Amino acid sequence: MSIPPPPDPQVPPTQGPEGPAPLPQAPFNPYAPPSPSPYAPYPQAAPAPQGPPSPYGPQPYQTWGQGYSPYNNPAPLNGMSVAALVLGILCCIPGVGLVLGLIALNQIKKRGERGRSMAAAGMVLSAFGLMVWVLGVTGAATGFWDDVKDSARNNTSASPVKGECFDAPSGSLEGMAYDFDVVSCADEHDGEVFAVVPLSGGTYPGDKKVTATADDRCYALEDSYAMDGWAVPDDVDIYYVTPTEDSWSFGDREITCVFGNTDAEASLPGGSLRNDATTLDSDQVAYLKAAHVLNAALDSAPDAQYVEDDLPGHKAWAGRVSAALTKQADLLDGHQWIDGSDRQVGDLVKDLRAAQKEWAKAARASDADEFYAHYDKGADLIDPQKSVTARKALGLATTPPSYDRDDSGGESGGDSGGMEV
Repeated sequence: MSIPPPPDPQVPPTQGPEGPAPLPQAPFNPYAPPSPSPYAPYPQAAPAPQGPPSPYGPQPYQTWGQGYSPYNNPAPLNGMSVAALVLGILCCIPGVGLVLGLIALNQIKKRGERGRSMAAAGMVLSAFGLMVWVLGVTGAATGFWDDVKDSARNNTSASPVKGECFDAPSGSLEGMAYDFDVVSCADEHDGEVFAVVPLSGGTYPGDKKVTATADDRCYALEDSYAMDGWAVPDDVDIYYVTPTEDSWSFGDREITCVFGNTDAEASLPGGSLRNDATTLDSDQVAYLKAAHVLNAALDSAPDAQYVEDDLPGHKAWAGRVSAALTKQADLLDGHQWIDGSDRQVGDLVKDLRAAQKEWAKAARASDADEFYAHYDKGADLIDPQKSVTARKALGLATTPPSYDRDDSGGESGGDSGGMEV
């Protein structure tokens, strides 16, 4: 008798020797829960209990239960952040949006509210508006201060530049000058600027020192602008515009040297007094440069009017004139005259060399009488009339001034003391 083998644990009990037994079939229900797998190694959980059948037929999904929402409730929006953004966009009150943005960020952090990006944007816009406002205020303040300084300068010593002619609003070149009206030199005018002297220093040196500097420098610079002193009319005087203590504090550091009428209330006729290298030819400039050497020496006469009062001083002065005459004659001899004036200039040179000998003897005089003897001869040889022929040949002015600065001869122009404007 044979013993059948034990059943295979992997074969379901419903399976016969001929194969699996057919299972009863149920109608297919697409909404029915899935059947447990006959091969599941572990028991499956029981299906969840079904609710009552829906009057609308089977439902594929369960409806939401009470206390649950398909959407999360959003956090509230912070009001400060909105205000910060609005004020930042409008920029009507610079800085307020920046403050509100900081408050909003602090509240958002504590309360968990929304609006961080709005607060940040408002802060940025407000900061930009604040910067623009500050720059605008600073620029306006700077412009205002510049206007104040310009006004102060204009109200103290606003002067035209070298070569310009002007009218004084008051009609006078005396007293305080507040401004000047620049006009054409071809028309009648109150003054003509012939030099500008720069000053330096941090502290105002005082009215007396500034005036003394102006007096010295303006007279020394006259010849550089009007080289031919004979061409300057006798009724022309020297004036100058100097800084005041107020204008000095605003950076005014210039002395303006001016030609004006000897009558401060009168005007100058039309036409510029300028005659220098910009208006003269090379022969004229060469002649006038040589003449200025002698003029400078003659202007260095001692203060004592009489020789008896300062014989040593007059002898030293005569020595300077003698040296200047030698230099003047050498300059004229060394120039190549291209306008046919060499003969007339040569005759003048002879007089200059003869005059040099007399001035040299005066410089060695033992007493006042001997000094006067040689001085008179030397002065006659350099009398202005001696140079009229050469001047005419060169096309320069031929009418000597009516009086000289020091009454000592030569070709010095006639000028009286300058007046401060």
